[in-house]
Amino acid sequence: MKTISENRSFGGVQGVYAHDSQACNCEMTFAVYMPPQANDGPVPVLWYLSGLTCTHENAMTKAGLQSHAAEAGVAIVFPDTSPRGEGVANDDAFDLGQGAGFYVNSSEAPWKEHFQMETYLASELRDLVTENFSVSVHHGITGHSMGGHGALTLAMKYPGHYQSLSAFSPIANPTRSDWGRKQFTAYLGADESNWAAHDASVLLREKGWSGDVLIDQGGDDQFLELLKPAALVTSLTETRTAHDYRLHAGYDHSYYFVSTFARDHVMWHADRLKG
Repeated sequence: MKTISENRSFGGVQGVYAHDSQACNCEMTFAVYMPPQANDGPVPVLWYLSGLTCTHENAMTKAGLQSHAAEAGVAIVFPDTSPRGEGVANDDAFDLGQGAGFYVNSSEAPWKEHFQMETYLASELRDLVTENFSVSVHHGITGHSMGGHGALTLAMKYPGHYQSLSAFSPIANPTRSDWGRKQFTAYLGADESNWAAHDASVLLREKGWSGDVLIDQGGDDQFLELLKPAALVTSLTETRTAHDYRLHAGYDHSYYFVSTFARDHVMWHADRLKG
C-alpha cells in the first residue's frame, strides 16, 4: 500500500492510498477518513460505495461526510467503483466498464480478468483496511445509486460482515431495469438466473437482512424509472424488514441531495455500530 495524499480534516486525517489488487489484477485506489478518536483506539468503520462514473474522490469531496464522521467517531472508507488503467477493459458508454463495476464478480470476457469488485470489497480491501488502519470489527455500509445497490446486496450476501445498512437512491431492482440488465448481461452472461443474487429486491426475499435499513430517495430524482424504488419498498414490507424509507419532495439524484442527508446516515450507523 502506498500513500498518495493525507490531509488534516476536522481533527482527523483524510487519506488517499493505492495498492496492487490481486482480485482485480491491477492497481486500485481508495480513500479513508480517520476521525480524531482513532488516536485513542480502534473506531467503527462505515463503507461508502459510489455510483456510476464516480471514483473514490466524488463522495470524498462532495458529500461532506468528514465533519459528521469526526463528530460521531467513525472512520469512512471510499473505494473506487471499478478497476481502472491501461489494459483494463472499457466501453464507450458511461454505464459500462471503467467507473461502472456494479460491485459484482464478472464471469464473462473481456471483463472477468479485472472486474472482480465483489471479492475486492468483501475480502481484499476489507482485510487491507483492517490491517492498516485503527478500525474495529464493527462495520456498516452505505452507498449512492449504483453504490446503494452494492451496499444492499453485499450486506445481504455477507451476513456478519456489516452490522448497519443504509442507502441513498439505490438501484433497487436492477434485473428489471436498464441500469442492471445491460451490465449483468455483459458481466454475468445472458442466463438471467445468475442475476438474482445481485438484485436487492429479489435478494431480500431469499437472504433477508437481520437489522433495520435507512433509505433516502429524492422525489424529483430524474432516474426514478431506472432506480425502481417501489420494488424495494414492496420487498421490505412483505419480508417485514424494519426500515425507514424517506421520500424527499424536490430533491434530485445529485450530491446536493446526498450531502443534505449525509449526517442522518452517519449518525444512523454510529448508533448501531456503537450500541
